[in-house]
Amino acid sequence: MNLRQLPNLITGVRMLLVLPLMWSLRDGDYDWSLVIALAAGGSDAVDGWLAKRYRWQTRLGGLLDPVADKLLLVASFVGLWLAGASPGWLTALVIGRDVVIVAGAVVYNAVVGPVDANPTLLSKVTTVAQIGLVLALLVGLAWRPLPVDVSIGSIWLVAALTFVSGIDYVVRWSLLAHRELRARRR
Repeated sequence: MNLRQLPNLITGVRMLLVLPLMWSLRDGDYDWSLVIALAAGGSDAVDGWLAKRYRWQTRLGGLLDPVADKLLLVASFVGLWLAGASPGWLTALVIGRDVVIVAGAVVYNAVVGPVDANPTLLSKVTTVAQIGLVLALLVGLAWRPLPVDVSIGSIWLVAALTFVSGIDYVVRWSLLAHRELRARRR
C-alpha cells in the first residue's frame, strides 16, 4: 500500500465504526458508544492531519471524508433518538440536511460538473456543534446527564445551525450552478 492512501484507509475504518456504534447504542452500552465515537473523532483528526501535513490529499479522500462524517453523525443521532436522549425532530433535521446536501451534489455533478467538496465555515461550525452535542449526550448517557437547560439550549443551537447551514448550501450551490450554466450558454 502506498502511504499516500493511509488517510483514505483510516477514513474507511471510520466508516466501518458506524455498525458497532449503532449496535452499542441499540444495546444501551453507552460507555462503549462513547469510546467508539471518540475513536471515530480521533481518526478523523488523524487522517485530516496526515493528508494535509504530507500532502496526501486525494479526490477519493475528499469525497470519502465527509461521507464518513455524515454516516457517523446520522448513526449517532438515530441511536441517540432511539435511546430517548435526542428528539426525533432533530434527528430528522440532521438527516434531512444531509439528504439535501448529497442530492444537491449528485444533481450538480450530473447537470453542471464535478463537485468541489469544500465545506463552508458555517458547515464546519455546524458539524462541530453536531459532534459536540453527540458527545455531550453520550457522556450524559454513560455517566452524568447534562443539566436540562444546557441540554435543551444545545439541542436548539444545533437545530438552528443545521437548518441555516442547509439553506446556505441550497442557496450557494444553486447560485453557482446558475452562473455556470449561464456562462456555458454564452
